[in-house]
Amino acid sequence: MSDSSRDTAAGAGWGDAERGAYRHLVPERVEKISWLNPRLLWAARNGVLASWFGDPTGRTRDRWVAQRAAAGAPADKVIRRDDPDRFSFMVLGDTGEGDEPQYAVVPGFLTVGQGTAFAVVASDVIYPVGSADDYDTKFFRPYRDYPAPIYAVPGNHDWYEDLGAFMRVFCDDAPPLPAEPAPRAPGRAWLRSLLWHRPRPGDGRHLDAARARRSAPGQRAVQPGPYWAIDAGPVRIVGIDTGLLGTLDAAQGAWLREVSRGPRPKILVTGSPLYVDGEHHPCAIEGGGTVDEIVRDPAHRYVLAIGGDIHNYQRYPVRLTDGRTLQYVVAGGGGAFTHATHTIPRVDVGGVGEDDFRCYPLRGDSLAFYSRLYGRRLRLRRFFTLTEDEAAAVIARRLGVEPARAPAPGTRVTRRTRLVASLLGAGRRPDRGARFRLPVRKIYTQVFSPGSATFSPPFFKCFLRLDVSPEAVRLRCHAATGNRAQEIDPPVEDEVLIPLA
Repeated sequence: MSDSSRDTAAGAGWGDAERGAYRHLVPERVEKISWLNPRLLWAARNGVLASWFGDPTGRTRDRWVAQRAAAGAPADKVIRRDDPDRFSFMVLGDTGEGDEPQYAVVPGFLTVGQGTAFAVVASDVIYPVGSADDYDTKFFRPYRDYPAPIYAVPGNHDWYEDLGAFMRVFCDDAPPLPAEPAPRAPGRAWLRSLLWHRPRPGDGRHLDAARARRSAPGQRAVQPGPYWAIDAGPVRIVGIDTGLLGTLDAAQGAWLREVSRGPRPKILVTGSPLYVDGEHHPCAIEGGGTVDEIVRDPAHRYVLAIGGDIHNYQRYPVRLTDGRTLQYVVAGGGGAFTHATHTIPRVDVGGVGEDDFRCYPLRGDSLAFYSRLYGRRLRLRRFFTLTEDEAAAVIARRLGVEPARAPAPGTRVTRRTRLVASLLGAGRRPDRGARFRLPVRKIYTQVFSPGSATFSPPFFKCFLRLDVSPEAVRLRCHAATGNRAQEIDPPVEDEVLIPLA
């Protein structure tokens, strides 16, 4: 097994490593996504409009579900497979930017995914707005050689065009919904409808040709809707659709309660993680209650909750009052730009502390990665750029923890390294005023994270393999750096055995 980032700097992808063969997979013309581009932000405006003028996704989702039911989808929305008691499946999150970091995941994904029964995409299949014509280079082409079905739960970006393309691809070529009449009286709904982003005329005209890349019978996956459950071997995998704003409508909440009943062990897949960045986000359900209340109920037997949306890997083993341990995982590192982990403060949430918390990239690698990026962008390389050893040392000092990978002997924390860490939003210990830095950290990670097309290896991407047996689920997080060594033998960045008994 190759070194991971916890073992060596080379295992993290640093140094003069050979670039991977993924470059031969990348299309000649690649859309360069930058979330600082005003035109792109305007196209992706529906999330902001929903938060300002009311979220219509619950009503739209109900219409999609009704359409699928009329077409013969099972009323309980359960996909019943014939997998044996021992099988494996893959999980990718936040995949579809269509550039080098997404394609850098593919060789390792195919290697580790050999023999797996299916894969699941957890959130944001397609960036920036979920358009049908983007599925060719951002879904069908990169995963054309994966021989098994791929299921998905939508993320907020898949909803930016009212989920039409997602439904066509994953839900048996569902036809477009009839247009709803626009509100007549001026008001919040009228203004939202006036400004709402909708698909371009003719979007999807090339979708049938794109499907040919994954046209083998064994690759076909048909979902009963944007939320679903899969009965596979001894487990039930429950996928929920958190829409534009990371919540559940009342109808989906009622379905989730119903499908969660029974003694079968369950795994949740959601577009909005329940624990992330050292915080608990239980995910509200319209009409009352939360997703996490359902997940924690011992009668429902959830053992694992996997969420996308945040573009890195995190794991929180939360010990419940009844003695069970629930694993909460963030797995959004499948291709989109890397969200920083160095901005995560010292973890103390849900009874989980630093000794139990895991993340990838390591905070020090994340800080070094972003220092290089902003050094280039601001033309201040000599000032901003931190070595991986300097970054690991300053993070350990700020958080008061032992670094996961020890910096080289003699590495010093200087005034410059401390200043760069502060400017780049590095987290701190709770007793050092981290709560006052929280808004700055959110602005840094959500607004100033740049498009991944500007990055060069290491990319710090990741994907999951889950091996299921009647006794346990073994979860492994594998890295994809964009370098050849990690492409041939994708290192295991985290591994946990989750009992089902």
